[in-house]
Amino acid sequence: MNTLRIRIATILCILAFTASAALAGGPQKTLPGDLSLTQAQAVLAAAQAKALAIKVPMNIAVVDAGGNLKAFARMDDAFIGSIDIATRKATTARFFNMSTRALGAAAQPGQPLFGIEATNGGLVIFAGGVLLVDKHNVIVGAVGVSGGSVDEDESVALAGAAAIAK
Repeated sequence: MNTLRIRIATILCILAFTASAALAGGPQKTLPGDLSLTQAQAVLAAAQAKALAIKVPMNIAVVDAGGNLKAFARMDDAFIGSIDIATRKATTARFFNMSTRALGAAAQPGQPLFGIEATNGGLVIFAGGVLLVDKHNVIVGAVGVSGGSVDEDESVALAGAAAIAK
């Protein structure tokens, strides 16, 4: 009988805790290091402004900390083939926590990561993918840009990344 009372008391405590958590708004849904939609949109806006300034239509992909697409923009007249490239640049940067330019340098013949672009369903190892780092120096995602030269792509990506580093 005593064991039954202990079990009932335990169940009541669990139910009370669960109810109080629900009333208090439940468990925290946004974890530290997550990229918010507001941040992703700020990255897109800054990148688009840079692309407009240099007069090159771009595809801009923003991924969250898990490498999942969070936001995307295809500017008018941007190459259709660059949609996939921009997205892969963003995910490549996030998967390896480095810019695609840096990964590309390490993936050249004779370098330690030669051939890495054939992994993970295909990576992009030329410039235009950069990490998104917040004001607390936490990686929260990445941005990938495609549509111009690799230097133009990278400059637009860096402009986007600067939007959340503030």
